Amino acid sequence: MRADAARNREKVLDAARELFAAQGYEVPLDEIAVRAGVGPGTVYRHFPTKQALFQAVTEARVAALIASANEPTDDPAAALFAFLGRMADEAEVKRDMSDAITVSSDLRKNLHAALDGLLTRAQEAGAVRADVTATDLVVLMKGMLQSMHEGANPSVLLQIVVSGLQSSRKP
Repeated sequence: MRADAARNREKVLDAARELFAAQGYEVPLDEIAVRAGVGPGTVYRHFPTKQALFQAVTEARVAALIASANEPTDDPAAALFAFLGRMADEAEVKRDMSDAITVSSDLRKNLHAALDGLLTRAQEAGAVRADVTATDLVVLMKGMLQSMHEGANPSVLLQIVVSGLQSSRKP
């Protein structure tokens, strides 16, 4: 890729990150082009669809979240709850997070696997209810993240989620 084309691609990605974070998936591509200081054709040359651009923007964030799930820890429950907290924190400042966790099937599969690993370790430690599955947790988080767009308080919702996940038996 030519240097000027690479710079324009980065400008588009930077503008898209800002606008998707502020407005969610519904932001028009023309608005992204204006923010990037490029023409609409430049946006389409690098990203033929809005979905392709959205994935490019959100994949890195979701991949970073997934990577954080694999960090070593002595407290599996704290690791799970911290991961959920990072998701909620990001969603509080970036409207696209609830859309981001529904990205491509590979990323969705990796997110499920990361949550499943965190959940399983916390369950094995006796700190989290044994009847909760990774799918339950993903659906719960999607609902929680979406409700933030309706004005819900993320810290209260996360506290409710964490309380509901905790096992009644002591580890």
